[in-house]
Amino acid sequence: MTQPANSSGVKRIGVLTGGGDCPGLNAVIRAVTKDAIFHGIEVLGIEDGFLGLIEDRIRPLHLDNVSNILTDGGTILGSSNKANPQKFAVGKNDDGSVRWRDMTDVCMTHLEVHGIEALVVIGGDGTMSAAKPFADRGIKCIGVPKTIDNDLYGTDITFGFSTAVSVATEALDRVHSTAASHHRVMVVEVMGRNAGWIALHAGVASGSDVILLPEIPFDLDTVCNFCVQRSQRGKRFTIICCSEGAKPKGGEQIIERVDPTSPDPIRLGGIGKWLSNQIEDKTEIESRYVVLGHVQRGGTPCAGDRVLATQFGHHAMELLKQGKYNRLAVMQGTQLGDVEITAAADKQRLVPLDHPLIAAARSVYTCFGD
Repeated sequence: MTQPANSSGVKRIGVLTGGGDCPGLNAVIRAVTKDAIFHGIEVLGIEDGFLGLIEDRIRPLHLDNVSNILTDGGTILGSSNKANPQKFAVGKNDDGSVRWRDMTDVCMTHLEVHGIEALVVIGGDGTMSAAKPFADRGIKCIGVPKTIDNDLYGTDITFGFSTAVSVATEALDRVHSTAASHHRVMVVEVMGRNAGWIALHAGVASGSDVILLPEIPFDLDTVCNFCVQRSQRGKRFTIICCSEGAKPKGGEQIIERVDPTSPDPIRLGGIGKWLSNQIEDKTEIESRYVVLGHVQRGGTPCAGDRVLATQFGHHAMELLKQGKYNRLAVMQGTQLGDVEITAAADKQRLVPLDHPLIAAARSVYTCFGD
């Protein structure tokens, strides 16, 4: 096979996976590495996201390293959602507050030592924001969008989302039978902090009776009355698919804990338990809850995510070879494209209230609690 010329002039790149893990990360690493090596570009893997860049944990990636990883979940490079080089926790002050340090210069030194001319950063809005200072200092950056929440601004879909929806749908299908057998209300809490894409798609796919999204604050009495009415009509059970970021009207999201050392310190969780208890107290219908949590992130990626991740990895390398630097590879409609790498920074792609899937769900008598 004839080796194509590398017209970009880039000789060595680094690749990292930032933020939370996600099905399909290895598929992107595989696509980027194989494409780069085919075009005569050396690839260095940066371990644990930007943390590896801060701590100089960088190693070569060869074809053998990325062989047979397409179907593997997680990431062979590791990841971190706490390592923002511009605001990195290095200890505590005397008053107990977190002591922060800007590690950008340290990272730049490590990039220079290893001869890394370009970075392929795979992650969400936080990862893209963290890449901006390196782009400003002359490092050629290409972003690949990743999040199971599907809430990254600028792209219509992110890899990992389809797998998460499949996992959530299967869980909802499984609680359906136990809910029917025991005549219970079953609340399934799925991921989705501020965007309810997983709950909307999994809720519709599973035929959930109630879908609660962060974008639509729910009225507790409306949800309770809906459960009672189903029982009175002979439907003696109710399935509720609930985003972790859903909240009652006039109320707040339920926070599980706060981690002051994280760039994103708020961790949500608990709405499923709260809602289940409230429904049982108000209706006297036996209620239970299930929290899927990180189950949605794990396991082998579905076929669709493997394909999408491979497309994104290839497109990222196409952008690099064409000299289109500091861009984020995106999928808009059915077409691959690109936007400025920080276009997704500090923004989220929320579910529009007039989304056709909401209308379709309402047409089959799905309750959104409003």
